[in-house]
Amino acid sequence: MATAHNEANVGDIAKIVLMSGDPLRIKYIAENYLEDAKLVNSIRNIYAYTGTYKGKTVTVMAHGMGMPSIGIYVYELFNYYGVEKIIRMGSAGTNFKDVNLLDLVIVDKSYTESNYAYEYNNEYCHLVSSSYNVTNKLEETAKRLGINVIRGNVLCNDCFDAYMPDYDKFINRLPKDLDLKAVDMESFALFYLAKLFNKEAGCILTVVDSHIKKQEMTAEERESSSDNMTKIALESIL
Repeated sequence: MATAHNEANVGDIAKIVLMSGDPLRIKYIAENYLEDAKLVNSIRNIYAYTGTYKGKTVTVMAHGMGMPSIGIYVYELFNYYGVEKIIRMGSAGTNFKDVNLLDLVIVDKSYTESNYAYEYNNEYCHLVSSSYNVTNKLEETAKRLGINVIRGNVLCNDCFDAYMPDYDKFINRLPKDLDLKAVDMESFALFYLAKLFNKEAGCILTVVDSHIKKQEMTAEERESSSDNMTKIALESIL
């Protein structure tokens, strides 16, 4: 059944979906990692391809930027397409001294100041966990591949932090006991909907800018830096 946002038919999308914000990153993954990849959605250029990786059927799909965008696609994948597991492969910023550019962060919990959960489900919820089994598998796979990762909690923003007029004030009001490692804009909505619908979700992030160290990667560097997290995500589903 197609939706207003997804032209794929039921059966066109695998039970496991790997998602990333950038449609061109999804196209790159389909062309370079999947066999027999078939384009199953291109509405709004939110590409989705279904193919196989080492014999395992998988769909890779874009989700755009921010919780409202990923929330639409995740809701439909879980409720209309029978998807059981989603792994987000994304970019992230950091404001934490012990995290560097190109570090990979496997997410345990996502904290947000957003009222996403309250608006969607009348629930005061600002901290939600990834799926334990998915997250453990991502970490185990990284170790097997010899790729260094950081496992920890992240902040999920509505506002792009680089454009905030008083970023330090924002950071200083965050709960100090969360030991946050990075900042993204989608993980909370993914984890919240997975929990709500009794599905599985995980997230692995590549750090592409550091507010505290005044470092930032170019758009081209961001695109080429995604290979390690792609390998981890794909190998983890085998």
